[in-house]
Amino acid sequence: MRVFYGDHHPVPLPDGHPFPIDKYARLRERLETSRLVPADRLQPAPPATPEQLLRVHDHEYVQRVAYGQLAPRELRRLGFPWSPELYRRSIHSVGGTIAAARSALDTGLGINLAGGTHHAARAHGAGFCVFNDVMVAIRTLQAEGLARQVTVLDCDVHQGDGTAELADGDDTVFTMSIHGANNFPVRKKRSDLDVAMPNGTDDDAYLAALGPAVEHALGSTPPDLVFYLAGADPFVGDRFGRLAVTKRGLAARDRLVLGTCRGRGLPTAVVMAGGYAPDLDDIVDIQTETIRIAVELWRDPR
Repeated sequence: MRVFYGDHHPVPLPDGHPFPIDKYARLRERLETSRLVPADRLQPAPPATPEQLLRVHDHEYVQRVAYGQLAPRELRRLGFPWSPELYRRSIHSVGGTIAAARSALDTGLGINLAGGTHHAARAHGAGFCVFNDVMVAIRTLQAEGLARQVTVLDCDVHQGDGTAELADGDDTVFTMSIHGANNFPVRKKRSDLDVAMPNGTDDDAYLAALGPAVEHALGSTPPDLVFYLAGADPFVGDRFGRLAVTKRGLAARDRLVLGTCRGRGLPTAVVMAGGYAPDLDDIVDIQTETIRIAVELWRDPR
């Protein structure tokens, strides 16, 4: 098991920006101080290469991101101001997910402390997502012959519209998204399995819907690899979530998803996806518990 981070590539954001960029460094610091992950397993994420990005994204779009040529409307849709640091951080975030997937295939489990940028589509970013890290990882591993059939279990509170669009019509990628029915994006894309939850959904209702969805997603065609987007934003205290799932409920979610994958012997790559609670400690608490459960389930007997 290996865990990858990219927060050592900081991104400058203006004061008052709604994206909690400091959550990534805080999560890594928590893991270091708690010693939940052995120091030699916590590693800097490598950058994704242009060749890897171009397996999913339009060449002109990648160039506009790299050289600061995004139009004002593209920046509004993305939600970030452009900077060289934004491009650098983005390619390392994608690289972290590719590395986590390789770890999953090697050892059963890999974790990226970022990733889950599921709104990015072929020729545009959106909703704080520059490149679609999971789809780039999938196409990279498929191109290398390391995996063919892949399942994406997206438990971010926002629908994975970019992933759904990029995988549309491809029977080698099964996409499942459980999300807020009335949340961003307004115009949803069609995943292979969409589970839309009403505002205010609590632990019991969320878990009751999640269990059958995971069983269906993993049972339709047994995958060579699973990607789990463990969003912290279904949390009742999330700024943008609109659901009412508690920390205890999110831990039960993680145990359900990860326990099912582990029980079936499925290599699993975990990415953190969204989290916008005003108190960063809430986000870090939720994500640390996700990692604790994963490490516990895949504990290395050595």
